[in-house]
Amino acid sequence: MTATVTLHDKSFRLYQPAAAIAAAVGAVAARLNTDYAQRQPLLVAVLNGSFMFAADLVRQLTLNGVEISFVKLVSYEGTESTGTVKQLIGLREDIAGRHVIVVEDIVDTGHTAAGLVRTLHEQGAASVEIACLLLKPASVRVPLAVRYAGLEIPNDFVVGYGLDYDGHGRHLPDLYQAIA
Repeated sequence: MTATVTLHDKSFRLYQPAAAIAAAVGAVAARLNTDYAQRQPLLVAVLNGSFMFAADLVRQLTLNGVEISFVKLVSYEGTESTGTVKQLIGLREDIAGRHVIVVEDIVDTGHTAAGLVRTLHEQGAASVEIACLLLKPASVRVPLAVRYAGLEIPNDFVVGYGLDYDGHGRHLPDLYQAIA
């Protein structure tokens, strides 16, 4: 655990250590295990940022028949959300009648998650919920219900544990907050 890191031209300070992240992931997994005990959900993880959260989360699920798939969507340039969502890799599974859990690293403006939820409903999902590691309630700009959030954070830019700054910092086991 390092107190500060520098990525490109920005410095970041330690925000949440790996132990706090693990506890948040465990809490989300416990709720999903309870709420989906009688269902066989399909987790749809949004790449690239959610890969660490999705991997740690799915290993803690005790649900029979749980499946995981991936989509790749982009909505960021540097430290800013563009508000436009581009699909780079789409979902191949038939989700008609399935209970789907969207797995996100972070819900910031909500545009990415809302667009994906809408698409999944249009494809016939029986239900769609969102599970994210980080939620920025003050930043959400669209109507969006996030039922499973590991941590609520202020409107600060963070890196680590899958989240990046221009492709750097995803590998960090802790979360770091941008220093203004």
